[in-house]
Amino acid sequence: MSPEAFAALDVRVGRIVRAEPNEKARKPAYKLWIDFGPLGERRSSAQLVQRYTAADLTGRLVVAAVNLGSRSIAGFESEVLVLGVPDAEGAVILLAPEREVPLGGRLY
Repeated sequence: MSPEAFAALDVRVGRIVRAEPNEKARKPAYKLWIDFGPLGERRSSAQLVQRYTAADLTGRLVVAAVNLGSRSIAGFESEVLVLGVPDAEGAVILLAPEREVPLGGRLY
């Protein structure tokens, strides 16, 4: 990937303010509402149910790509892609800053 291509990706820090099951999704997922500070609140549908409860997610900092466009997932408009990596069993482990940082902070 070129430096220009990386710079085109807008990855920001947000805080999950609400999480609930996305009961209409084909694969188990949560509906997330994420506060990105100056960027406002955005929504995401994320398959995190193997390692996280809705209560675990609420208040948690996450890293998300915010400029990939929206998708309707089981009738829910997902506006950002929350980022994670698979553990040894393939379950998603969320990426997050190690310390408190301002909401909306951009990855560089």
